[in-house]
Amino acid sequence: MPRIRTAILISGTGSNMEALVRAAKADDYPAAISLVVSNRPGAIGLTTAADLGIPTLAIDHTAFGTREAFERVLHAALRVHDIELVVLAGFMRVLTPGFVSEWQGRMINIHPSLLPKHKGLHTHRRALEAGDTEHGATVHWVTAELDSGDMIAQDSFPIRPDDTENTLRERIRPVEHSLYPDALRIAAKALGRSLPTANPDS
Repeated sequence: MPRIRTAILISGTGSNMEALVRAAKADDYPAAISLVVSNRPGAIGLTTAADLGIPTLAIDHTAFGTREAFERVLHAALRVHDIELVVLAGFMRVLTPGFVSEWQGRMINIHPSLLPKHKGLHTHRRALEAGDTEHGATVHWVTAELDSGDMIAQDSFPIRPDDTENTLRERIRPVEHSLYPDALRIAAKALGRSLPTANPDS
């Protein structure tokens, strides 16, 4: 089965992106990382991706008057590169329902909580405030409703009595770096079974 052409969208250091790229170097991995895109031209992750041999593209969102204008250019770039699956990895932009609908069933995201708990921001703080006994990360299909798409994979770890927001933030990183490559493998295999109708037509 041909490998699924995948783009990773980032805004910063791209640590999850790096984990995905390294996993995808395996011969039997079902996704090929074909492009890394950032909305911030100075994102460190762009340099990391280039060093790993991945084509990169910066589309500065501040150059556009509306989210829709930015997303039209982003969508066009993804189409030019024949992208079949979009992976959000620290991409700090809320996508419009229009863009999400174009990539429905072809876009995944990782969220730093055990969804459906703690959708949105400040998940580490909210887990502590709620008295949760465990924390973790969830990879899900992206829908127009924030952090509400079907779950692909999830992993957890126990919250310790001395944990803080900062320690949870550090402790969740290796969980994400292990979970996301596994989830992308699942998503790419699922999408591969639906080809050739996987690419958006518009």
